[in-house]
Amino acid sequence: MELEFFRCDATNTTQKMQTDHDTLVKQDLVKTPGTVRVLVGVTGSVAAVKLPILVTELLQLSGVDVRVVTTEHAKHFYNAANVPVKIYSEKDEWEMWTQMSDPVLHIELRRWADLLVIAPLDANTLGKIANGICDNLLTCVVRAWDTSRPLLFCTAMNTFMWQHPISAQQVSRLREFGYVEIPCVSKKLACGDEGKGGMAEVSTIVSAVRQYLHKPDESSE
Repeated sequence: MELEFFRCDATNTTQKMQTDHDTLVKQDLVKTPGTVRVLVGVTGSVAAVKLPILVTELLQLSGVDVRVVTTEHAKHFYNAANVPVKIYSEKDEWEMWTQMSDPVLHIELRRWADLLVIAPLDANTLGKIANGICDNLLTCVVRAWDTSRPLLFCTAMNTFMWQHPISAQQVSRLREFGYVEIPCVSKKLACGDEGKGGMAEVSTIVSAVRQYLHKPDESSE
């Protein structure tokens, strides 16, 4: 009898934690009227170290709200404590969805965002998106993205990875989807190689986002 009570109590605690998590996510993704909602995707490139600066500068734009969706490998390069907005990751996707009636996080993020900018977009995720693979929270958001809304991407990888013929094919594919490239730049990379492949400067990315700022259509999902 005591064991059965313990099981029931544990189940109730888990359900409460689940409900609390869902409520926090729903509250965080409330659409504030008159704001442009920018979702920043970050992947496993060394350039992810610039995430705190990028988010901070985007928040300085008038009428802009920001959230972040990260891959697991990207977490290696930045300190989440230095990012002044909510960061969503794979764990949030699965904690939020436990039964058929639960909201699906990658869909909720797509509904929330007016614009998606992936900075940096590493070689691995570039290949996934170009081929329609959606095996993590970020690539699921991209696959479910409303293509009437802007999607900007900022490639970042080693020079020789960038020079591989498949990179040009994959970037071209993303452009065919209607996505907007913010070109990578030539610089000395963290690995010591020098050449094209560095992520565009944060100021360049913010300027590109600014061009797409407008009052969102609240009638759209």
